[in-house]
Amino acid sequence: MKDFYHFKEVEEKWQQRWEAEGVFKAEDDSDKEKYYVLEMFPYPSGNLHMGHVRVYSIGDVIARYKKMQGFNVLHPMGWDAFGLPAENAAIQHGIHPAEWTWSNIDIMRKQLKRLGISYDWDREVNTAAPDYYKWTQWFFLQMYKKGLAYKKKSAVNWCPDCETVLANEQVIYNRCERCDAEVEEKELEQWFFRITEYAERLLKDHDLLENWPEKVKIMQKNWIGRSEGLRIKFPVKDSDQVIEVFTTRPDTIYGATYMVLAPEHPLVEKFIKGTEKEEEVNNFIKEVRKQKEMERTSPESEKQGIFTGAYAVNPMTGEDIPIMIANYVLMGYGTGAIMAVPAHDQRDMDFALKYDLPIKVVIQPAGQEGTLTVEDLEGEAYTEDGVLVNSGDYNGLTVAEAFEKMAEDMEEKGIGRREVNYRLRDWLISRQRYWGTPIPIIYCDQCGIVPVPEEDLPVVLPETLDFQPGGKLSLAQVEDFVNTECPICGAKAKREADTMDTFVDSSWYFLRYVDPHNEELPFTKEAADKWFPVDQYIGGIEHAILHLLYARFFTKVIADLDMTDEVEPFRNWLAQGMVLKDGAKMSKSKGNVVDPNEIIDKYGADTARLFILFAAPPEKDLEWSDAGVEGAERFLNRVWRLVAENITELRGKAVQKIDMAALGKPEKELYQQLNVCIKRVTGDLETRMNFNTAISAIMELSNAAYHYLNVTKEADNELLKVVVDNMLLLLSPFAPHMTAELWEHLGHEGFIHEQAWPGYEEEALKQDELTIVVQINGKVRDRVEVSAGIDEAGLREVVLAREKVQEHVVGKEIIKFIVIPKKLVNIVVK
Repeated sequence: MKDFYHFKEVEEKWQQRWEAEGVFKAEDDSDKEKYYVLEMFPYPSGNLHMGHVRVYSIGDVIARYKKMQGFNVLHPMGWDAFGLPAENAAIQHGIHPAEWTWSNIDIMRKQLKRLGISYDWDREVNTAAPDYYKWTQWFFLQMYKKGLAYKKKSAVNWCPDCETVLANEQVIYNRCERCDAEVEEKELEQWFFRITEYAERLLKDHDLLENWPEKVKIMQKNWIGRSEGLRIKFPVKDSDQVIEVFTTRPDTIYGATYMVLAPEHPLVEKFIKGTEKEEEVNNFIKEVRKQKEMERTSPESEKQGIFTGAYAVNPMTGEDIPIMIANYVLMGYGTGAIMAVPAHDQRDMDFALKYDLPIKVVIQPAGQEGTLTVEDLEGEAYTEDGVLVNSGDYNGLTVAEAFEKMAEDMEEKGIGRREVNYRLRDWLISRQRYWGTPIPIIYCDQCGIVPVPEEDLPVVLPETLDFQPGGKLSLAQVEDFVNTECPICGAKAKREADTMDTFVDSSWYFLRYVDPHNEELPFTKEAADKWFPVDQYIGGIEHAILHLLYARFFTKVIADLDMTDEVEPFRNWLAQGMVLKDGAKMSKSKGNVVDPNEIIDKYGADTARLFILFAAPPEKDLEWSDAGVEGAERFLNRVWRLVAENITELRGKAVQKIDMAALGKPEKELYQQLNVCIKRVTGDLETRMNFNTAISAIMELSNAAYHYLNVTKEADNELLKVVVDNMLLLLSPFAPHMTAELWEHLGHEGFIHEQAWPGYEEEALKQDELTIVVQINGKVRDRVEVSAGIDEAGLREVVLAREKVQEHVVGKEIIKFIVIPKKLVNIVVK
């Protein structure tokens, strides 16, 4: 056996053996309890980065640990392979997106195998492969049948030179990133999924997500944005038009001194057409449409507006109030119109002060002497609870009382009605791009919108397209694809030329893994019942809202199709932190990227894994440290040497059970350290996911073993073998290659990861003696060995009798005798 760890040959050896013998395949016909662990699958960009190494190493530790616990583990991998980068690469390099994507997948698959991740590669999925997106299209058709997929007009970013729709990410300072043309806003017919139909269930079922981070549930709750309020009608003066607003604060309606419409509101054109305001308002709207939604709604952004020239009537006061247009009101939320109450909403206050609009106080603190005035506010809206003033018959009521009373009165008068509203909007899935899942719809002049028959799926992406620099990637350009026949009447017809948002592909991939080779269905209910839901999901916090929300929505739709009994996809979710270097996220622009290939070439995969798992708790950001990597390497070589230097004594079959009564003091301490380590590592992996402290416990056990060998003239080889065997078992999920090699050197049969996870003995955790540190006035003065069962009175007697203690307490008054059980005594004297 070599005297140090030759990682290159060892890692290659075990990776080849694992693959050849298919040791990580999940067993569909096993009677063992299942455990499904899944990391978010990557976009095949071409190379793994250290963030990938972190998330996949975390998942692998969990998978290997659960396998050793006796679970039938499903741990698959695949590729989220559609998307814009492939299109951009195709144009830049003049190659087909599939060629670029498939090449990258080959590179990244090899890198993952080099890391020793225990994936069941037989279940690999690729969202850009027809045998996968066939079923994405199938789900679209099921949703269309249920009325959950529909088409309507929606505003998009339009590049007039490229003649294509741009994603928000492709718009840089309102210019196209491809050709630098000024981007326009354009309304196009787009496909949507009716996720709002599931808004209440998505909220209610948060109760089922007991093991999700609370902050993630709050983020989703805020994104869904459930609010109870009233939909109120404001008549337009000198018109038969009515503006409807949704408000959660009907109690403030007496303070509504103006109205604001979104620039996209359909009534705007009617108000301004043929008036002197028409040109001015249209120019304003054009400028607002250049602003992104987040920019328009940000509290820090400047509030911009313009008067339409029209007035509405406050239905409760009868007063005329001006109708404004402003950038901070969006058509997609509520009704696209608000009643503005500047005294009690800061956005409205800022806007009113800027445009010299009236402000009226209608709520003031309970017990306020006199009436709160606009001057008292000094530009700060009063948004606290209180009682109503300047509100007619409702004066003196609390906010809650006024809400109920006004709601009753408005409903009775037909002015308003109670309503639940959501911030969540239906999911726009149309993308005017090539590299995505084609939407399976046909348009026939005779029959209208016709879904592609299921037996004709998949609708396959055409191979022929102009991928030269300056080329325009759109299915609409491919006549052989677009032109087809109506499946109902046989007449000439057109295919839908849009593709689906890539979030659709990733909203159900976790279910394809349970039955990846099924050609008749996306998966059977039997397979879903066996494996679903995912027991542990791992991925970045940046996916806390969209991906996780869409996956939850899809799962509920699939449950409604009776394809699974589960309504939530992920039982537990762990959001890993970022990998930083020099305090910043790694990026090429910052020049602080660490290449995983270089680290594996220099130190080996086990060292890379061990460092990244040891350097920080998984949910925290991790600061890259070359010294930390070298420390991980030293530890692995230290374990290797422990085996290599004692290989003759350690080889062979270990005893089944250690007789503690027969152990001497050093042996008993080492055995106790082993059991403490097993308990700590098991607890850290099972409930806390604290991989760093688990590794720390193994390091302490290694130190204890070396200490034992140094202080003992004649080592207990049977005990040492038990300690080393168990140490390797505990270390194997973190450093699988080296531990596999050492396990074999020790003469064991079978793979180390197929062994049972070690258990600990409660009796061995009990200490016969304790070392108590003695402090006097905060300074350490002595250490004393005492019986583990000693009480406080006995401890006091022993400590005060110690010579070193006597030197500092004789002739002084003992003010306090503080005991920290099993650890420390602090004596305060004066």
